[in-house]
Amino acid sequence: MRLITGQSRATRGAVEVLGHSMPAGSRRVRSLLGVVPQEDNLDIELTVRQNLEVFVRFSSLSAAEYDGAVDRALAAVRLTDRAGSRVEELSGGMRRRLLLARGILTAPRLLLLDEPTVGLDPQIRQGLWDVIEALRESGTTVLMSTHYIEEAERLADEVAVVFAGRLIAQGSPQELLRVHAGAQAAEFRGDAARRAEVEELVRRAGLPSRRTGLSVSVLRAETMPESLRAALGPADVLRPTTLEDVFVILTGELFV
Repeated sequence: MRLITGQSRATRGAVEVLGHSMPAGSRRVRSLLGVVPQEDNLDIELTVRQNLEVFVRFSSLSAAEYDGAVDRALAAVRLTDRAGSRVEELSGGMRRRLLLARGILTAPRLLLLDEPTVGLDPQIRQGLWDVIEALRESGTTVLMSTHYIEEAERLADEVAVVFAGRLIAQGSPQELLRVHAGAQAAEFRGDAARRAEVEELVRRAGLPSRRTGLSVSVLRAETMPESLRAALGPADVLRPTTLEDVFVILTGELFV
């Protein structure tokens, strides 16, 4: 994110954003970007509308465009009815929506979202997802960082998996699933000895597997040979694979 906004310089390679080389073109690029930081840096003593009005006056918009831009941003994040409320009166979810409104105030060509739903309750997160989906469907290009794999699976057209500072996989969610996990996962539950037995049988058959709590998930279950099915017995759960399966297979991390 800092490379894209021109706040950091690349130690190797080159960075180009919207046709401009960075950091030389950072001033021009910033006028084309919208940024929603992870940190809440709103002015709590101002109202919702005043926060946007202060920000828009430092933008490239003309004075005649100010009010319309603020109205559109408030409507997009469903905060029109709270325009006169002070920020300190807002819930955490509403404050995240206000940050998002500020990010889209100038109708940016590229919107950067730095973990936009971190720390939010699932219900509030769902509401913010709806807003982000609407922005994407309206034609806004969104680049988002997230630790919520479900979020990437639902919202992203293209996913980049970064681990230990390195890009280890990239593609659409469907492509990543096809290449790394297959279509189905078969879960086998049991004690430690049973789980170890399942893992060993699956390893010998050349199929990927991962621990999921007190069970072992066998990926690419749709390709499981009959001999392995007979040795394992019936699965306790048969489910579609997920990007979490992909992430664990690629990084070796366990979710328990």
